[in-house]
Amino acid sequence: MNGAETLVATLAGAGVEICFANPGTSEMHFVSALDRVDGIRPVLTLFEGAATGMADGYGRMAEKPACTLLHLGPGFGNGWANLHNARRAATPLINIVGDHATYHAQYDAPLASDVVGLARTVSGWVHSSTSAKTVAADGARAVRAALEPPGQIATLILPADTAWLEAEGPSPALPVPSPAAVSDAAVGRVAAALKAGRKTAILIRGAALKAAGLHAAGRIAAKSGCRLLCDTFAPRLQRGAGRVSVERIPYFAEQIVEFLSGLEQLILVGAKPPVSFFAYPGKPSWCTPETCEILYLAQPHEDGTAALDAVAEAIGAPSAPAHVAALKRPDLPSAKLDQFSIGQVIAHYLPENAIIADEAATNGVGTAIATVTAPPHDHLALTGGAIGQGVPLATGAACAAPDRKVVCLQGDGGAMYTLQALWTQARENLDVVTVIFANRSYAILNVELARVGAGNPGPKALSMLDLHNPSLDWVALAKGMGVEASRAETIADFSAQFASAINARGPRLIEAVL
Repeated sequence: MNGAETLVATLAGAGVEICFANPGTSEMHFVSALDRVDGIRPVLTLFEGAATGMADGYGRMAEKPACTLLHLGPGFGNGWANLHNARRAATPLINIVGDHATYHAQYDAPLASDVVGLARTVSGWVHSSTSAKTVAADGARAVRAALEPPGQIATLILPADTAWLEAEGPSPALPVPSPAAVSDAAVGRVAAALKAGRKTAILIRGAALKAAGLHAAGRIAAKSGCRLLCDTFAPRLQRGAGRVSVERIPYFAEQIVEFLSGLEQLILVGAKPPVSFFAYPGKPSWCTPETCEILYLAQPHEDGTAALDAVAEAIGAPSAPAHVAALKRPDLPSAKLDQFSIGQVIAHYLPENAIIADEAATNGVGTAIATVTAPPHDHLALTGGAIGQGVPLATGAACAAPDRKVVCLQGDGGAMYTLQALWTQARENLDVVTVIFANRSYAILNVELARVGAGNPGPKALSMLDLHNPSLDWVALAKGMGVEASRAETIADFSAQFASAINARGPRLIEAVL
């Protein structure tokens, strides 16, 4: 076996089942090894930013890492933005990055770059293999590193000669680390604080936003009357009928300040105190009331679900949680086509156990409101603010959960960053319905232009935020990549097209013209 073959065998033996790839010359031995070694499904992407976004969506749903295959520093650079999002989501993810042969590095060839330096900016673990005989062990360490709670990016750089030279064989999988237990002292402090009768909220992130953690939090709320919160962009939230509902923190700083006004205690479970996304003249960056006491129940690497269970028992919480959503599908609307009527249609037809990948940006509120009482589903958000995540995120989620319908909510501006993922959806016949909110604008930037005090915009400034002249034709773009597509200009159009897409299997795209 050569080094690449031992690496593929090691990754497969450690549970890695899929590789989102955009390879080049230095990765050809890894590509060839995928044929000769069973266990890893290769998925071709047409852009590295799509590959990394897919690996993020896969990791969030599968709760284990996919690997990407990227071509040297420029390939890693093309994938960087969605690696930033994955880092913010604490997604387990492994990058395999090809590099020049070790002896070739001295010549500073045109594609030479500081791959290690690039990787360090978003990776929790980085290593460059130095010998074909150590590649397999390096791969085993990469898997373990990616699974380090709460999950992180591991980047293994594979010089070409370490892939093609003879090696000794695969390495066994290393033990998978578990989340750390929360201390009894932390549980005791939080239990005492909840009994004090002050205005309290619990801010939850990570695995505790799945059904079991939410159930425990709902029990605490039933006993103490505390509020239950999640971040504006939670990586994965299980919501809908039968699940405990949480309040989502608003986006803008002044909204967060009002949202948290009067709060006396904030309990953090795998989360950080909320801050403004950006700095604005005359507006706060720190949004928690200055007099509010902050208590850490669980750090991100600790078991937040078990901690919430322990607190519930410590305060004598009832077995039945508060804030459980009851199933209620909205009626089909007859109003104009906008984000709110679209959200009602989505909630009306959403199947049980669906996955929503959300990069609708300014048009996401309507669906978020309407689906609170929809059938139970998972919601995946744009965690790091780097747009171009939605379509590949949905693609990766569909690879992780092929038996579940995936609905992608995508703004038209962000969709142009990684529309190549539609081609992968068609090639892999993935069950994804993509809704393009076609407002022909970077709408959020029109809002931000006013908020940052940049002055009255003129025609040159406004042209930088406008997507007309020419208008994007999403039906043509999707069909050009093999995805069935249609355009909705009325709510009746959208309702019929969305119902058809939900009742069929395979990739579909609906351009909703707003």
